[in-house]
Amino acid sequence: MTHATTPVPYRVLARRRETADTVTLDLVPLDAPLARFRPGQYAMLHAFGVGEIPLSTSRIDGTALGHTVRAVGKVSEALCRARVGDRIGARGPYGTAWRTPPAGSDVLIVAGGIGLAPLRPLIERVLARSEAYGTVSVLTGYRDPGERLFLDDLPRWRSRADVRTTVDHPDPGWRGAVGLVTGLLDGADLRPGRCAAYLCGPEVMMRATARELRRRGVPAERIRVSLERNMRCATGWCGHCQLGPVLVCRDGPVLGWDHVDDLLSVPER
Repeated sequence: MTHATTPVPYRVLARRRETADTVTLDLVPLDAPLARFRPGQYAMLHAFGVGEIPLSTSRIDGTALGHTVRAVGKVSEALCRARVGDRIGARGPYGTAWRTPPAGSDVLIVAGGIGLAPLRPLIERVLARSEAYGTVSVLTGYRDPGERLFLDDLPRWRSRADVRTTVDHPDPGWRGAVGLVTGLLDGADLRPGRCAAYLCGPEVMMRATARELRRRGVPAERIRVSLERNMRCATGWCGHCQLGPVLVCRDGPVLGWDHVDDLLSVPER
């Protein structure tokens, strides 16, 4: 096992299209694998000849890694074009992980858009031990039904958790909820003092959800968020990801709301 500061080669084992601009790549090591990742940690994925970007794992299976990529720039577009058998560089693992919920907790997972990807390994871990927890709720919000992720996972998740989705812009065939993901909180069965909440998505969504949970009595230290900043080095050297006293690449991306509430008081520009 290695913790690489330079990319090591991985091979694309499988490629699944999630949406029009998003794919999930399953990667396996060609040589010595990276050290084992924990849910919430990220790798720096390298498209040879193009560059590298940070991506949280959306699947952890032994030495195999899953990464869900949306094409929004040169590197992510190159990764989305990767085919089975192609080589991709990877280094990591980096950053902080989601804390395992305390036994007996009601688990609340709230995702906005592709923010579901970093939460997916946590969902799998929680559902594998669902008897150890109270209620488990997975609430997701998207701009439209076509952006929904991991549709093949949903039947299995729904057999062990309350899984609900809302969209901003429904299409004619949509029969689910419409509106902000915070609107789904009213139907979540949870005890505020025993709730372990995990949020990932656009900053405005996490800020609104965390503050609504606080209003309902969920302690700030029981709310965890995953931040996204311009992470380039992943080691805390370059400073591009600095948020106040926090270097997100090193001190995050997963942080407690009690540590970031004040830092996120100013909306991201």
